[in-house]
Amino acid sequence: MSDLADEGFGTRRRTRLFDELLALFLAEGFSHLTLDGIAARLHCSKSTLYTLAASKDELVRRVTIHFFKRATADVEAALAQTDSASERVSAYLTAVGAALTAASDVFMTDMSEFAPAREVYEANTRAAALRVRQLIEAGVGAGVYREVHASFAADLIATMMVRIQQRGVRTATGLSDAEAYAELARLLTFGLRV
Repeated sequence: MSDLADEGFGTRRRTRLFDELLALFLAEGFSHLTLDGIAARLHCSKSTLYTLAASKDELVRRVTIHFFKRATADVEAALAQTDSASERVSAYLTAVGAALTAASDVFMTDMSEFAPAREVYEANTRAAALRVRQLIEAGVGAGVYREVHASFAADLIATMMVRIQQRGVRTATGLSDAEAYAELARLLTFGLRV
């Protein structure tokens, strides 16, 4: 019995540490931080950080995964609140934008420039593009979206999502990732409807 209780405590403590790491990274980025600096900021030992990951690079990758798991859960929860098939694509993209508002520019830049974190963002962008395709197909099937080639529409959206993720939209327009997702949602709301 005590083993289970200890395991629950360990899991809660690990989750709390990942949450604290995530808050730190989202606010300040991570490229400038050392493991010693992170440990000092979190009031823990370096050995505690090594229980989370074997290196700073791995720690950053795992925190990035933690961010996107939380963001995905938040996005899906927001989507679940939308019953109207005609609003689901917009609701989804708006929720993605909202999830990204927590990230500072420095975090987004660090994530873009650090390959392991960028790969996590890329994988999540691909998953989000697939989810948008499913939502478009459902909307076309329900007759609330124009008869569009769902694969093409999803590919077009995925292309913009990748440009957002790769900071191309930021460079071209000055929009943050969150703002770009909100604009994409607005465009699609009117472009897909019957």
